Amino acid sequence: MSEPILIWGAGAIGGTLGAYWARAGVPVLLVDVVPGHVEACRTRGLSTTGPVAEFRQVVPAVTPQELDGRYRRIVLAVKAGATEAALAALKPHLAEDGFVLSAQNGLNELAIARAVGERRTLGCFVNFGADWLGDGEILYGNRGAVVVGEIDGSVSERAAEMHRLLKLFEPDSILTDNIWGYLWGKLAYGAMLFATALTDDSMSANFADPQRLPGWLALGREVGAVASKRGITSLGFGEFDPTVFAPGAPEGPQVATIAWLADYTSRTAKTHSGIWRDLAVRKRRTEVDPQIGIIATLGCEAGVATPALETLVSLIHDIEEGRRPMAFETLKVLIDRCRSVSTAA
Repeated sequence: MSEPILIWGAGAIGGTLGAYWARAGVPVLLVDVVPGHVEACRTRGLSTTGPVAEFRQVVPAVTPQELDGRYRRIVLAVKAGATEAALAALKPHLAEDGFVLSAQNGLNELAIARAVGERRTLGCFVNFGADWLGDGEILYGNRGAVVVGEIDGSVSERAAEMHRLLKLFEPDSILTDNIWGYLWGKLAYGAMLFATALTDDSMSANFADPQRLPGWLALGREVGAVASKRGITSLGFGEFDPTVFAPGAPEGPQVATIAWLADYTSRTAKTHSGIWRDLAVRKRRTEVDPQIGIIATLGCEAGVATPALETLVSLIHDIEEGRRPMAFETLKVLIDRCRSVSTAA
């Protein structure tokens, strides 16, 4: 049997990929820190439910303490906030000629490259909807874009290999020479999803409410401004086009994009974001700092003001620490901040 793909993190993204690959006959080994989930995956199987597919698949799985050996292909699929700890644990298991592929949300390729080197870092963009529901249980809510590429813009055989494997999961997967464009393209969408978690309303209800529109527009524009300043050519995915939020772009297409998001998010079994689930269900900290805070940091370095993004990070922390509720009144703080900045400008 060929060497398995090591998937570090068997939650929503890693678990879904692992289940599909294992069902297709691709050798896979899951690594996860939750013993009950590991035991479920390797005994009774990982159950994938939802409108896309319904199946149960036994997948070999271990905890980090049980893992031995070194692997050429490691897919990192932990929450962004756990990236550095996971890298420290997996680094001894990475083959000298191996690579780490980031199947995560955010700009985690930057942290991976610092930890294992740029030549051992492979970029990946994922936008399918999934949630880890509990030990051995994953909801696959909707299909979405999956893109893979080298962070230096080259097209390599290893990227082509992973593209072939990813097509077993998502037939429309893309091999790109601009992975940063896709990653930055999703950040505008991601910032808005974080903001929807400031309330208990669904993603669709948030995007469909006209009085909330100033918040979505401000977040999109700030991400677009930082990306532009850093020389990134953002790329869209599906029907979401982040270029409408580029500096100086007209408002009409931006408003139309928010309307599209309202419709798109109404058509998935995943009614609320994973951020909302972290706050409302799991009662745990979110990925707001490594996903959204990093944009503000990079903006500061580039001389771009990001008051909406900074306010969003602060409000998420307020909810995490019990200082504010998940309610419209919390989102309204962001909306009012965006309006005041717009008026001042």
